Amino acid sequence: MPRHAQLPAYQDIVRAEWVDYNGHLRDAFYMLIFSFATDALIDAIGLDDSVRKARGRSIYTLEAHINYLHEIKEGAKVQVQMRVLAHDAKRMHLYLEMFADDRDEPVAAGEQMLLHVDTSGPRAAVFDDDVAARVRALVDAQASLPAAGFAGRVIGLPRPTRT
Repeated sequence: MPRHAQLPAYQDIVRAEWVDYNGHLRDAFYMLIFSFATDALIDAIGLDDSVRKARGRSIYTLEAHINYLHEIKEGAKVQVQMRVLAHDAKRMHLYLEMFADDRDEPVAAGEQMLLHVDTSGPRAAVFDDDVAARVRALVDAQASLPAAGFAGRVIGLPRPTRT
């Protein structure tokens, strides 16, 4: 994903308490940063805290995948850029890339399947019209971007061959 694209973004700094015994950002904190970025996207599509409370709506994460591409250390300035790869009436397939300092290549990439919910159930709910319109507008604005480089990867080992 080009860093210069006008995409929803989140910025943070790798904190000392997020660093492991190797001096690198601990694997769980990549997800934490992606989670904070997802919160920023949720706000950007019109589901900020006040709207979530007033409407009894929220977003739940159904599935998440992370590709750890490069190590980063305490104090690194990170930026997460996001795009919606696909959506339907209740779900969004979100793609995220994390950049550190002045690197042009991502240090991590992630995908999340998000579900819009009515919190009184909780149960899946169709996006409200205004939110659905913002999601569509975001997808349309990102339509000309190149393919998401690390999307759709499957984890697994090759099956052993029988001899």
